[in-house]
Amino acid sequence: MIKNKSVGSRIFMIVNGIILSVLALSCLYPLWYTFCVSVSSKEAVDAGQVLLFPIGFNFGSYKLIMRDSAFFSSVLVSLKRVVLGTLLSMTCMILMAYPLAKTKRQFKARNICMWILVFVMLFHGGTIPWYMTVRYYGLIDTLWSLILSGSLPVFNIFLIVSFFRQLPSDLEEAAIVDGAGPWTILWKIFVPCSIPVLATVCLFVSVGYWNEYFQGLLFINTPANYPLQTYIKQIVVKIAADVSYTTEQYQEMTQNSNRALDAAKVFISMVPMLMVYPFIQRYFVTGITLGAVKG
Repeated sequence: MIKNKSVGSRIFMIVNGIILSVLALSCLYPLWYTFCVSVSSKEAVDAGQVLLFPIGFNFGSYKLIMRDSAFFSSVLVSLKRVVLGTLLSMTCMILMAYPLAKTKRQFKARNICMWILVFVMLFHGGTIPWYMTVRYYGLIDTLWSLILSGSLPVFNIFLIVSFFRQLPSDLEEAAIVDGAGPWTILWKIFVPCSIPVLATVCLFVSVGYWNEYFQGLLFINTPANYPLQTYIKQIVVKIAADVSYTTEQYQEMTQNSNRALDAAKVFISMVPMLMVYPFIQRYFVTGITLGAVKG
């Protein structure tokens, strides 16, 4: 190990550390600022005085959001959507990526399927045909309309395919010699060896399901069936349109800023993913780099 470093090397390390620290703070500050705004007083938020620390602690925005039972039902809908949708998407993508990772000699329709995936990734059918298809299958106002309509992200399939191609062919050949079939090779060899890319794709899919709100506006007619992001988007309209407030509720609303309320919504929607990310972060870089370049 070399302990003595040149002056230029030390300067580079210092400058590099400063740049990385600034980048880290620039990523963390929006989250911290959002939290500060969400717990600050109406006067301080409207006057633009909140910069680094909360001013006049006020948790009224969180009370307004969490007071309604619809909030908790929307959280439950989103949790079901994330769990079921992620399981379905990961299963479909793994089953689709395995044959596409083969050579053209092993799977003759490989190139045709790849071009179809590229086409659907570049061109979208449009919102109206999308809605008509979901309605034709009788999925309107159901949880499955929020899951099936986005259950096969093509970009993630390409990541898994690229990773599968990099696995040594000797593993599959040895398994075939031992009498293993395609299902055994896929689930007992390919999947365990692809944990980094599968964890990365799982994070992409779960975050996508959690943050998506437009499908709730498009396919869900009953407010009780809204996912969390759709509920959060609609709550301002509901608050503005609802005139059946008690005197106490009206006074509570006048004490909270719309900016603070919006900040509270954004912060609440970020917390679950922020709690999950640290457990998958160690796979993230490995999964992206190994699945992106064919060696």
